[in-house]
Amino acid sequence: MAKKKFDTNPLDPDFPRKAQEAQTSTLPKSNETDRIPPPSVTEEQTRRFDEANFAAYSSPYDGQQVPNVYQTAKLNSDVGNSSKRKVASVGLPENILTALPYLPWFVGLVAGVVILLFVPKSETKVRFHAAQGLAAHIGILIVTTILSGIGNITNLADIGNFIFQLATTIMLIIFAVKAWQGKPVHIESVDDLTEWLEEKIKPRS
Repeated sequence: MAKKKFDTNPLDPDFPRKAQEAQTSTLPKSNETDRIPPPSVTEEQTRRFDEANFAAYSSPYDGQQVPNVYQTAKLNSDVGNSSKRKVASVGLPENILTALPYLPWFVGLVAGVVILLFVPKSETKVRFHAAQGLAAHIGILIVTTILSGIGNITNLADIGNFIFQLATTIMLIIFAVKAWQGKPVHIESVDDLTEWLEEKIKPRS
């Protein structure tokens, strides 16, 4: 009887060795691994950094070394300052023209109308402040007229009218100073009236 390849006694103490020898003897020898080409050398593997690139990549970012492309652009030195540029059509500096419409006691009301009549559409900043100051004066005038009418009935309305006029006078002075300094002034409650006035009051040709 022919002896089979794994015809061994499992109880034989040499069984593991014999089984290993029988298995390895049956494995065909192949040269497949000899035909596997070596890994190709790519350009990425051979690329080397020069000293400048190596220093740029090796040095950790410490919050101080910011790449040039991310540096903030230089701000205009005139930002936040009052503009001294003269408006050619009236010959006055821009900061004065933007502040005049906010002056209290009807001075700003008249100034706003005059500026809208003589300053061209190209001067959008000046015309905006003129229209907004005029709109603010119209709103104040309407409220004070109503309070004055109610004051004929009760003295409380007179007190309220006095407080309102005092508060709006202080507010207008603050707005005038901010506009003269070149700071933004926005009265949201009169936005619609401001836009209407700027559109309807056209400059004289």
